[in-house]
Amino acid sequence: MIFIRNRLVGYGVDLAWVDTLSFVILITFIVLICIIANFITKQVIIRFITHILRKNKFKWDDILLEREVFRKLSHFVPAIIIYYFASSFPTYQKAIETLALTYIMIVALIVINRLLSVINDIYQTYEMSKAKPIKGYIQVVKIVVIIVGVILVIANLVGESPIILLSGIGALSAVFMLVFKDSILGLVAGVQLSANDMVRVGDWIEMSKYGANGDVIDISLNTVMVQNFDHTVTMIPSYALISDSFINWRAMQESGGRRIKRALYIDTTSIAFCSREMIEDFKHIQFLQDYLVQREREIEESNIKNKVNRNNLVNGRALTNIGVFRIYINEYLQHHPGIHKEMTLMVRQLAPSDNGLPLEIYAFTNNVQWAVYETVQADIFDHLFAVAGEFGLRLFQNPAGSDFKVMRDDLRIGE
Repeated sequence: MIFIRNRLVGYGVDLAWVDTLSFVILITFIVLICIIANFITKQVIIRFITHILRKNKFKWDDILLEREVFRKLSHFVPAIIIYYFASSFPTYQKAIETLALTYIMIVALIVINRLLSVINDIYQTYEMSKAKPIKGYIQVVKIVVIIVGVILVIANLVGESPIILLSGIGALSAVFMLVFKDSILGLVAGVQLSANDMVRVGDWIEMSKYGANGDVIDISLNTVMVQNFDHTVTMIPSYALISDSFINWRAMQESGGRRIKRALYIDTTSIAFCSREMIEDFKHIQFLQDYLVQREREIEESNIKNKVNRNNLVNGRALTNIGVFRIYINEYLQHHPGIHKEMTLMVRQLAPSDNGLPLEIYAFTNNVQWAVYETVQADIFDHLFAVAGEFGLRLFQNPAGSDFKVMRDDLRIGE
């Protein structure tokens, strides 16, 4: 500034205007330098760096560009120039240096925050990120960095040592516990979820309390984001997955089989012993031929051995239509292309109820995709509903309006 003042005096400028003009010229000069330096940094240096990074084969440097880390770094340049020229204004030097240093600290916080996001983005490109997400830990580090940064900024503005401000944090611990309650609980929950491998990104979870039934798309410090099958999104507090119960279908998906557990309800009045004609008809059913021949031989040998009088069907052993139907269902499932043959497969009777005799199918499909699973299940029961009548069995169903109409018409005919 002295150099500019001397030059102005040498040019014969009025002494009353020399100081003011020197001040204006110096500020204009500094502003121009900042503008030119910022232009060169962004339009030349950053473009050159961007060109080099986009040409190589690495992917992580593209993430640096997407997060605009280098563009944020360019903000250091004007602040450093202003800080350097602060000594040219002795009266305002302290204030200018303080403000410039504060701006540098704020930019540094932004850059560190972007770099932490870059670390998380790079980690997510690896397959292990779904099993061990680190987003929650990154957010904790961000909170710590912001708290430390704010303390340093305040200490710089008030001109005090950061240690003095840090010593007062103990008194504010209760306030921090209240303000960051969810974050602290989320951190603890995140550690437990990760350590015990309870939930991963991509898992299908079901949590009725929060109306969640879909795929986990994000796990953060405070929340777990679930995209439901109707494409709505449910946000669940991370600590709720520790304190409450939820269903994770990952094990089912990894096993390669999804369970079918559904019953046919048989009208008990249609259950009867098989007559000779029925058995001969059943022998024409592909899945029952070998079974019926072998079963008839066993029953005949048992009855002869025990000298059973077969003039009454109650005596000895005999085939029933419900028993033959149960064997048919089992054989049908064994030959069905959509059923997993390595997993549990059985057809069992449950306790009779007011709705008849439940004949339950317990099996697993060999495809865990929802649409395929429903198709296989529907295909099986479509067939069984249609074929039950061939065994002389009726499926139970509460009377409908059409049943009462038929009954009314029968009564009228009877009259």
